[in-house]
Amino acid sequence: MLLFTPGPTPVPQNVRNAMSVETMHHRTPEFEAIFEKTRKALFKLFGSDEVVMLSSSGTGAMEAAVTNLCHHTLLNVNSGKFGERFGKIAVACGLNNVEIKNEWDTPVSVDDILHAIKTNPNIDAIAVQISESAGGLRHPVEAIAKAVKEFNPDIMVIADGITAVGVEKIDITHIDCLIAGSQKALMLPPGLAILGLSNKALEKIGSGKGYYFNLATEIKNQRKNTTAWTAATTLIIGLLEVLETIEKQGGIEKLFLDTDRRAKATRAALEAIGLHVYPKNPATSMTTIDDADASQIRKILQNDFDVNVAGGQDHLAGKIFRINHMGLIPAYETAWVVNSVELALSKLGRRKYDGEANKIFNEILFGN
Repeated sequence: MLLFTPGPTPVPQNVRNAMSVETMHHRTPEFEAIFEKTRKALFKLFGSDEVVMLSSSGTGAMEAAVTNLCHHTLLNVNSGKFGERFGKIAVACGLNNVEIKNEWDTPVSVDDILHAIKTNPNIDAIAVQISESAGGLRHPVEAIAKAVKEFNPDIMVIADGITAVGVEKIDITHIDCLIAGSQKALMLPPGLAILGLSNKALEKIGSGKGYYFNLATEIKNQRKNTTAWTAATTLIIGLLEVLETIEKQGGIEKLFLDTDRRAKATRAALEAIGLHVYPKNPATSMTTIDDADASQIRKILQNDFDVNVAGGQDHLAGKIFRINHMGLIPAYETAWVVNSVELALSKLGRRKYDGEANKIFNEILFGN
């Protein structure tokens, strides 16, 4: 079965091999050496002033960012399940919350953000997804961050890059906290989250908030190549293998280029056979198609062609399907997926199969 859901993504065989070694204790020089190498590789990936690894899902990193960087009122952008989650975290942690809510295909505008922070002077942090995976939407986060900092440099900008880090180049110039998760473009099992932090964020964190998710406590320990609490040793070993594999296969810039071209080729191929891309500004991390037959297409893909793609949640359940582009994906696998979608449409009697999807996919992916 080809796993083409936008998380979890397939774990490469060499990474699985690296994680299958004998269990290592986290308070040893051997693991500290691995931790140090992994941290150095993460600084290169994030380009941030500080990086912190947490033994948690991405939601844990979202909570850590909110509790440590927002002291009064959080502005969150709700264009999907994960943007909505930031607001729920703020409320659960006793913070005030202001929300901008859009349909899941609609990116937030810079003007809407500026209006919100000018209208609500107690907002001291904003949280927004770079890639909102509920609908495959890309928000203009870099432009938002720049505008916010020009208005008030003390407002913290938290960017959820869980389906963006390792997918595309992110300009972090005005971003204070960039979040990543292990089970997306980093091609690992779930359970490890990473935050890239600015010096301005480090000032705001101070002595930190909370206990397990106290970022000041973690930073103090991780600068010594250890962790405050039990480290996710196996996942960190796997992460080092992933980052070294990316370097061996041409580096992160090549991965960005390959992912972008594969995403564009997939969207064009599916549009060529009459399908519609759902978000107004598609993220590179996935292709999201809205279609009345979405559930039937997914079922045919799984049962007849051994392809597992994701569906939608909440009001989009049964109305969309999402094809992953994150990670080191061989071109022939995505070619199989777009060809399978075209065959599914033929089985549904919607169009005669003529290989158009694969033709367009290959022209764009391998053309000059």
